[in-house]
Amino acid sequence: MSKTLNKKIGIIGLGPVGMILAVHLKEAGCQVLICDHDRVKLNLIRNEGIKLENVITKNQKFGHIYGSPAELLAQNPDYVFVAIKTYSVADLLKEIPDTNTSVFISAQNGIDTERMFSDKFGEHRTGRMVINFAGNLSAANVTKVTFFNPPNYIAMLDDNEKKYAEEIATLLNSVQLTTEAISAFNLTKFTWEKTILNASLSALCGIGRFTMAEAMAFPDTIELIEQIIAEAVDVAEAEKIRFPDDFIRNCLRYLKKGGNHFPSLAGDLMNNRLTEIDYMNGKIVEYGRKHYIRTSLNLSMVNMVKAMTHKNLLSQVIGSPSARKTSLRSQAKVPKGNCYLGIDLGSSYTKFTLIDEEKNVIYRHLLKTLNRDKIAAKHIINSLLEEFPVKYSCATGYGRKNFPDADMVKTEINCAAVGVNEFLYGAKNILDIGGEDIKLIHCDAQGKVENFYLNDKCAAGTGAFLVEIAERAGIDILEMSRLAAQSDYTQELNSFCTVFAKTEIMKWVFDGTSIENLAKGIYLSIINRIAKMKIDSSLPVVMIGGVISIHPHLKNMLEEKFAQLVMVLDQSQYIVSMGAALTAREHALTNQAQPELSYVVNQKS
Repeated sequence: MSKTLNKKIGIIGLGPVGMILAVHLKEAGCQVLICDHDRVKLNLIRNEGIKLENVITKNQKFGHIYGSPAELLAQNPDYVFVAIKTYSVADLLKEIPDTNTSVFISAQNGIDTERMFSDKFGEHRTGRMVINFAGNLSAANVTKVTFFNPPNYIAMLDDNEKKYAEEIATLLNSVQLTTEAISAFNLTKFTWEKTILNASLSALCGIGRFTMAEAMAFPDTIELIEQIIAEAVDVAEAEKIRFPDDFIRNCLRYLKKGGNHFPSLAGDLMNNRLTEIDYMNGKIVEYGRKHYIRTSLNLSMVNMVKAMTHKNLLSQVIGSPSARKTSLRSQAKVPKGNCYLGIDLGSSYTKFTLIDEEKNVIYRHLLKTLNRDKIAAKHIINSLLEEFPVKYSCATGYGRKNFPDADMVKTEINCAAVGVNEFLYGAKNILDIGGEDIKLIHCDAQGKVENFYLNDKCAAGTGAFLVEIAERAGIDILEMSRLAAQSDYTQELNSFCTVFAKTEIMKWVFDGTSIENLAKGIYLSIINRIAKMKIDSSLPVVMIGGVISIHPHLKNMLEEKFAQLVMVLDQSQYIVSMGAALTAREHALTNQAQPELSYVVNQKS
């Protein structure tokens, strides 16, 4: 047994499944190496460990933590559990050198996920685990285990190497994570059974925003779920997979025990992430086509999820596609000297910009603003403090007064001026179209704020206004600029109130106004609103904020309106946080102050 306990096991992917496996394998006496691209999560785990709560309550510390699969694999683990989303496997395989000799075990949802590994490593080095537990992240390093219906199953694709599956099962059974080693033949049956259960509810819950309990509470949805399962059973039987006569009835009984939480795929869909639909309902459709079996309901789920995913991914961030969330590791540069952090707590998004002594941008991050939960922002700050020599920080924006984790606060008006001055010094108009307001800032010859104006009609003409009106008009928000550019329409919305504007835009729709003219009319109402804000036509106009990034035609219309060039700065949504970072740098250099951020002080106390 001592030989078994000394096994070196890697876990790639620290979602709920990866965390649960890591904790139990560490408890079983293995040397566990963990890997994730999210540096914020890794720093929390390094400091606090991984915590499991609810159905399973455990806590383990880890000393072997890596930010990339290459770093982990360089340690030559005996086994590597892969617990990442299936759509990321292709990229992972590119990172694994041909010289690697580890045994790989797919701990993922769906059908045929293990085949991606066996195609590269061979069946003798590939295993699959059918997971019968689940959880949700309640914090970056904390998993709330929602259920465990033992046993789990594990098998090697080559039955001649069954000893590997038996070794892992022995380890997990020793710490009460009941797991049964099975044959490759039985693995196929259990994989299909688990996938059918997932496919019956996951897509439906995501589309309808139902928890599992809610979906199983209505006769109409139960009937739909039953038919989805029936289609899948027909396809499985064509694949020579036999289920008992009461299989569908037992599935429904099992699903009725589901808790008041969302399945993983539903959570991904609702949080604007890619989903694993291709390996769930998508595989049922694929195998159905192979056997000429109609799978209309499963196909509907696939196509609806893909359409919603496409829409979500395009619209989830105000800004260019390249500015969407990326990990700290992928963005960070090596700083020169001390670093200074600017945090712009906007009404829709919180922006982070980190600069060094020479004003080089070291790191940027965009985080959706959560009104009642600031823990994500604190995690990012804590990670930056551990990774970089952050000397001083400045918070700005709507939420600055309720954010104690920065050394100083400044208004977004001043920070916008400081940020723009780095690119265009001197007198100018700064036009900032944000999520909830429009700001016009006049700067004097020294680039300092001379005066400023705000729109006074609630959220008229802002990002929120655009999103709501475009949605009511049936316009894809990312197509709006292109559509408006094709129109010569001259009529604008009369109402600046979002509620009344929605009614007015629907009248245009009912009157048969083309989608191009709808887009142009919405833009005209914003342009004419801005024109009333006392722009000094003798000075340059500089546009910043997230809205202009995805509505570039607004720039063209403003140039036409004011008969002058309008400048749009690169990474415009980060200009205010850049100004905050520059303000922090100036304050620190002037006062030679070296305080710590209050959040870190609180953590250490």
